[in-house]
Amino acid sequence: MSTTNTSGRRKTAVARIYLAAGSGNITVNGKDYKEYFPTLPLQYIVTQSTEVAGVAGNFDVKVNVQGGGVKGQAEAVRLAIAKALVELDPEAKPALRAKGLMTRDDRMVERKKPGRRKARRRFQFSKR
Repeated sequence: MSTTNTSGRRKTAVARIYLAAGSGNITVNGKDYKEYFPTLPLQYIVTQSTEVAGVAGNFDVKVNVQGGGVKGQAEAVRLAIAKALVELDPEAKPALRAKGLMTRDDRMVERKKPGRRKARRRFQFSKR
């Protein structure tokens, strides 16, 4: 197996990853992923793709991620890793698809409209 690089996106977060055979190190923006994503739920999201595919600890992952918040970034990394694993081993796709890890979540923040306080929220109405 060789190296592969893919990208994953979620909301405004974009993750570019470089996957190579190794010992399971995940580096995000030059830091260990446990340092970059300090909470356990976020760490679980990042490693979920490798665990579902059954290759946890077999690959080193180098991630550049920017934009969005921490949760969106973690989910972008998860999608990118899943896409890279399928590129290397197409037989992992059904297991990843069953857990919903191959689908790009395209929900975005709705834009603010003119004459409104937010996207849908109107300004407060004053009767008198």
